[in-house]
This record gives sequence, structure tokens and C-alpha cells, in this order.
Amino acid sequence: MRGVVFDGKQVQVVEDLEIRDPGPGEVLVAIAAAGLCHSDLSVIDGTIPFPPPVVLGHEGAGVVEAVGSGVTHVAPGDHVSLSTLANCGACADCDRGRPTMCRKAIGMPGQPFSRGGKPLFQFASNSAFAERTIVKAVQAVKIPDDIPLTSAALIGCGVLTGVGAVLNRARVDHGESVVVIGTGGIGLNVIQGARIAGAGTIVAVDANPAKEPVARRFGATHFIDASAVPDSSAAVREILPTGADHAFECVGSVKLIRQAVDLLDRHGQAILLGVPGFKEEASFMVSSMYLDKTIMGCRYGSSRPQRDIALYAELYRQGGLLLDELVTETYPIEDFAKAVDDARHGRVARGVLTF
Repeated sequence: MRGVVFDGKQVQVVEDLEIRDPGPGEVLVAIAAAGLCHSDLSVIDGTIPFPPPVVLGHEGAGVVEAVGSGVTHVAPGDHVSLSTLANCGACADCDRGRPTMCRKAIGMPGQPFSRGGKPLFQFASNSAFAERTIVKAVQAVKIPDDIPLTSAALIGCGVLTGVGAVLNRARVDHGESVVVIGTGGIGLNVIQGARIAGAGTIVAVDANPAKEPVARRFGATHFIDASAVPDSSAAVREILPTGADHAFECVGSVKLIRQAVDLLDRHGQAILLGVPGFKEEASFMVSSMYLDKTIMGCRYGSSRPQRDIALYAELYRQGGLLLDELVTETYPIEDFAKAVDDARHGRVARGVLTF
């Protein structure tokens, strides 16, 4: 079968991948569509260290082909959106409703794939850039058949992370002010999460002026072209003179993390969603934090995927959540290189690979 493999030096689309049968508590899914996220690119450029060879992809949707023993909530033929959260469901964190903190879901990549008799790692417990993948049952969330799978694919990462960061982690309230630094796939979902939460002012900041129409479509009340002003922080302050209640950094730049912190009003929260290099350090003025300000990390939107994916799917059906508008371009898997180039140059909100 076809898939995208990174061997530690180069990426290639191969046609000779093999995958084992699902075991107990596992689900075999035929992938229909998978979003290309910057986390996949971060594996390729080394920002996210991951052992090669690895089958990439982690934002996908498809149709269940087979299930292992003990799986009862999905069956062959069901449409599913996949999460990357292979949490155990039994530890103290899972029991508290914090599956993103499950220690068994982090840093333990499996090897359900093989090529030429040699095993390959699975990225983010998912590997959606393959015609078929195996996930733990908890990762497969049944969705209505009438949701296009090209759109449903994006729920499992971009939507869960961005919208979840607003609703679950920051808990943005009605009328509050929000600044979103970076309007890629994650940033756009933060924007629409803020809209859904009822934020009063939503300021989007991006160095690409072409991002303005889509940012406003998703809910931004203001847009600042960081490439056109000498000081984007000063431009934000013209809109929010006392600062923001919430500032989301969605790029992964330590400079922009500092900017997010500096833009906070009293009792404000800076939420970090972008991923800098793993050894990079950020700084801030300690004295500024004594006005009840907070710097918050956020993993995967602090989500509970079985609950949240179903919630977002229904919200989409009701017209409250934008998914189709996120899909700027679709590519056959063979055009992976073009999809990567478009993503790196900011030409797409989200590019989606199809099989």
C-alpha cells in the first residue's frame, strides 16, 4: 500500500508498505483524507525529534475496515475521525478527565508497519499518511456519514488543538479580548474557538496580508499585518490599550511567545500552542507577572477526543464550526512534495492529502 515515509534524511511516497492485522482493542482504518500539519514538517526538519524510519501523518479520517477483540463502539463501515491521543483510559489522569496528560500516551511509538520485512515507526500513534493505519480503539471516533471526510480529517488535530485551547484550556468567556499570533491552521481554529466562546474582540496578527480575508471569515474582528507595521505590539495596543485577556502564540517562535506575554492585560493568560525547537528558551519580565498573569502550556487543546470530536462534528452540522473553509487545497498522496511546498510558503490554510 502507499504511504509517506521519512527515513531520517529524506521523505518519499512509497507503494510497498505493509501493515499487520488489528489486535485486541485496536481498529484498522482505511484513510480517505489526511491534513498536512506543521507538526509533520517539524519531524522532517528536526524540530520534533522522532525515531526513523517513520510513516508520517497524524490528522486523518476514514472508514473502519476491521476491529480487534473488545472493540464495540465502532464497526466496519463506520466513518471515523482519528485522534492522536492513545491514552490508556485507566490511569489517574485519564480518570480525572485529562487524557492529554496520560503518560502512556506519550513517547511510546509503536511499529505496526513494515517495508521489505523491516519495521517502521508510527507517528503520533496515528500515521494518517498511509492507505491504512491501526489505532487504539480510543482514538477512533465515530462521526456522521454526511460529513465530508476531507473536512472531518481536520477535526483530529487542528480543530481539537485550536478550538480546544480556547474552550478547554483558556476558558475564554463572553466579551473577553483575544489576540491570536499566527493564522495558520491552528490559529484559524483558535479564532473560531474565540468566536464560538463569544469573545468580544479578536485580533489576528500575521506577517502575510493574504491571510486577512480568511481570518475575518473565521471570526477575527481586527487583522494586523505584521509585515506592514514597525511594531505589531503597538498596533495591538491601539485596539486594546490595556492589553488582552488572552493571547495565543500559534507560530512556535520564542520572540512571539515574549510578545504574547507582553500583550497581556491584568489577569491575562498567554497560551502557547506553537512548537519552538525543543531546546529553545523564552524570557519574560518576572515583575510583570505579579498582576495575576499566567503563561499556559497546552497539549492537544486539553481535549477529550471521544467527547470533543463528536461535539465539533455536530457543531459543524449545525453551521457553527467551519471545516470546509479550512481546506484550501486537496492533493493526491503522490503530490506530497507540492503540498509541503504550499504549506511552507503559507499558500494554504490547510492542505489535505487524499487516497
